Amino acid sequence: MRRVLTACVVLLVSIVPARGAEKIDLATKDGVAKVKGEWRYANVKIIEVPGRNPDGSANTTYSIEPRAQAPDFDDSKWGVIDPTTLPAARSTGQVCFCWYRIRITAPPEWKGKKVAFYTTVDDYGEVWVDGKLPFQVGQLNGNLVRGHNVPNRVELTDVQPGKTWSIAIFGINGPISAVPSNWIFLTNTYLEISG
Repeated sequence: MRRVLTACVVLLVSIVPARGAEKIDLATKDGVAKVKGEWRYANVKIIEVPGRNPDGSANTTYSIEPRAQAPDFDDSKWGVIDPTTLPAARSTGQVCFCWYRIRITAPPEWKGKKVAFYTTVDDYGEVWVDGKLPFQVGQLNGNLVRGHNVPNRVELTDVQPGKTWSIAIFGINGPISAVPSNWIFLTNTYLEISG
C-alpha cells in the first residue's frame, strides 16, 4: 500500500506545474507559433518482417511502419494538422497506432530556463525527443507508457536560444487486448518554462 501511495504522490508531483512557471499551450495556434512549430500526423501500420526464434532459427514477426522517431525523419509528405484539433479522434480505431510530430525552437527569453514537454495520449504514449527514448526499469515519470491516459513529462535539455528539438509521439489505442472501440487523441499538450 505504501508503494502505491508513493507512486501516486510522485505522479501528482510530476504533473503539477512549477510555481511561477510559464505555460505554452501547444494545442493553440499562438502557442505553436511561439516555438515556430508545426504539428504533423500519420497512421502506423503493423507489418510482417523476418525475425529469429530464441534458438536462432528464422520466423516471421511484426514491426511498425513508419518508424518515425528519428529527428531527421522526413515527415514532409504527412498531413499538417491544426493544433486546435489535437483533441480530435484520429487513427483507425480498435488496435491502432499513430505518430504526432513537432519541432520546437527555443526563443531568446528561454536562456537559462528549464523546459519540460507534457502531453497525455488517449490511451498510451511514448515520447521521443531528438530520436531518443531513454528509460530505466521501474521509471514512474517520463517518456514511456505509464498507464491508461497517464500524462507523459519529458525534460528538454541544452536549453539555449535557437535550439530546436524534434518531438515524436507514438500514440497507442488501448487496452490492446480489449480491442478498444475508440480512437487516439492528445490532451494537455504544452511546454512548461521555469527557473
